[in-house]
Amino acid sequence: MRSLTFLSALALTAIAVSTTSCRSTMNEAVRPHKASAASAALPAHARVTSALRAIVKEQNGGFALNMWAAVVDRDGVVQLVAMSGMDRGDQWPGSRVISAQKANTANAFSLKGLALSTANLFTATQPGMSLFGLQESNPVDTSVAYGGDAQQFGTPHDPMIGHRVGGVNVFGGGLALYAKGGELVGGLGLSGDSSVADHIIAWKLRKALGLDHVPGGVSATKDDNMVMDFADGKSPSGWGHAATTPEATRIVNELPKTHPISK
Repeated sequence: MRSLTFLSALALTAIAVSTTSCRSTMNEAVRPHKASAASAALPAHARVTSALRAIVKEQNGGFALNMWAAVVDRDGVVQLVAMSGMDRGDQWPGSRVISAQKANTANAFSLKGLALSTANLFTATQPGMSLFGLQESNPVDTSVAYGGDAQQFGTPHDPMIGHRVGGVNVFGGGLALYAKGGELVGGLGLSGDSSVADHIIAWKLRKALGLDHVPGGVSATKDDNMVMDFADGKSPSGWGHAATTPEATRIVNELPKTHPISK
């Protein structure tokens, strides 16, 4: 009887220790991360929101919908989440996390001398291609993506801020952010319209923020613009993205002239 009592007590102690350990690990996972030094170059929430609201009113080749925008620093920590609408329900709710995912992807797969947009990853991640499965490699942290007070979504106090959301997205809308001198300082993600329109709006927004000092890329213009050569399951360049509308394709192809990267 004493042995059973002792074993029961031991089991309860083990459960308590395990529970405490799990709680400690969970608390550590959701604790805000310290911003990197390069974060000082990143824009404030008000500036992003103002620029975004102006850009969505332009012709962007999509449905003219409201958008989510997210910015991460070079360490992948979310620095801001903004929206062009007046309320979180004015944009597709699911696009909030996608915007952060795109920002994370562009930052994670760009370097000081080579920028890769999420659009540039489209072809290589198709079944049978060289990077198939990449989108499963860095899963979204759901506790960060869906935690917190929903009333704060898209505000300067969005619950994702200060945390690494992770995730890999492989269609248009994510761009790396480069300050003067070609310093890579983070990533920008846009979501809420067609994938091509997302890219167009992201490109224009990065330009407006002055963080488009792109050092090089895989497009014909040596930047990270979307390559519109994907057709019948193939891309001659290897970096192509599927088209949506003729208008969107035209706007994409004209971006290097209408909104050239900064030197």
